[in-house]
Order: sequence, then C-alpha cells, then structure tokens
Amino acid sequence: MLARALHAAVATAALAGVAIELVTALVEGPGAAPSHAERIVRLLSYFTILSNLLVGGVSALLAARPDHDGRLFRVLHLDAVLCITVTGIVYHRALTGLVELTPAGALTNFLLHTVSPVLAVVAWLLAGPRPRTDGRTVALGVVPPLLWIAYTFARGAATGWYPYPFLDVGEVGVGGAAAATAVVAVVFLLLAGGVRLLERVLPRAPRASRAPDRPGHAPGR
Repeated sequence: MLARALHAAVATAALAGVAIELVTALVEGPGAAPSHAERIVRLLSYFTILSNLLVGGVSALLAARPDHDGRLFRVLHLDAVLCITVTGIVYHRALTGLVELTPAGALTNFLLHTVSPVLAVVAWLLAGPRPRTDGRTVALGVVPPLLWIAYTFARGAATGWYPYPFLDVGEVGVGGAAAATAVVAVVFLLLAGGVRLLERVLPRAPRASRAPDRPGHAPGR
C-alpha cells in the first residue's frame, strides 16, 4: 500500500538520522560541551532533532495504520509536517555550510535536513491523512513550538548556549533573536494556512478512510 510505504520511508529517514546522531554523541564523549550529559541535552534541544523525532514517531504510527486519528494525533501530525518543513527551509536558507562535517555528520545532515522534510511533504500530499486541519487544530499546534522557544531562551539565559546562531542573544542581541523567532513563527503560520487551503482542494486521503469522525473528534475542516 502506497500510504504505508511513504509513511514508513519518512519514519526510517527521520529516526535513522536521529539514531546516528545519538550514537555518535554517546561514542565520542563530551566534544565541545562541558560534559557528556550536557552534549546529550544539547543534542535533544535542537529543533531539528525534535522535529525529526516527532515526524518519525507520527509517521511510524501512520505506517502501521494510515487512517490513525484523534484530536491529539491531528495536532501532532500537523506539527510534525509543519515543523519538519520549517527545519528544511531554515537549514537551507540560513544554516548551510556553517559547520564542517565528517562523513557521518554529512549523512545525518542530509537525512535530517533534506530527506526527511522532502519525504514528509510528499507523504502528506500523496497519502494524508486528510482532511484533518481545522482552526482549533492549528491553534493547539502553535503550543509546542512556543514551548520550545521559551525553553530555548530560558536555557540559553542560564547556560549561555543556544542551538542556533540566529537565536543567540549574546551574539545577535535580544532584538535580533526576537526578530528571527518572529520570522520563523510567521513561516509556521503561513504553512499552517497553506495546509488548510490545500485540504480544501486535494482529495481525501487515504481513500479507504470513509467512516465519519468518531464522537468527540473534530471535523476535518
């Protein structure tokens, strides 16, 4: 079945990339971080890693059951698609070439920033599931990125470490970091609006999912 294969491909790319990064961090030790534990915490603080974990987990569930549904799942799926898309856009627009990569690093970089985002978008376009996105889903979907931003600035203020240079208050100032955050937030909301519009013109997917929403579940639009 095409839907299962597409979702499985997304899950494989995303989770394999994260797994390689984790194994590398565990084997190599602290690296540039002050301790081994701090290196792991920093790794798990990157938006790239979190978005790939999210899209990998959601896609694995969809590979097992392409019509998987529920209010929480709709929010998580929307966030997975949007966050991994933002990951790809921001990396290729602002972060490419900033760090010299090892062969293993180049592989994970390609999986996490290119393969996973492209496959996730293709899987959503071809296999959905949709229609799933209403105004409440979008509103709830904004919460996890806002929590990550709050965590990033709070931890940065406490430790002096920020996952991305454009968020580093010490380097770009509070205004610069806030402006960069606002740009990313606008991109996220525009993409969410684009998803809602596309759901109005794209066919229902997966096509086998014809049953009405279960009680307590939101309508698709």
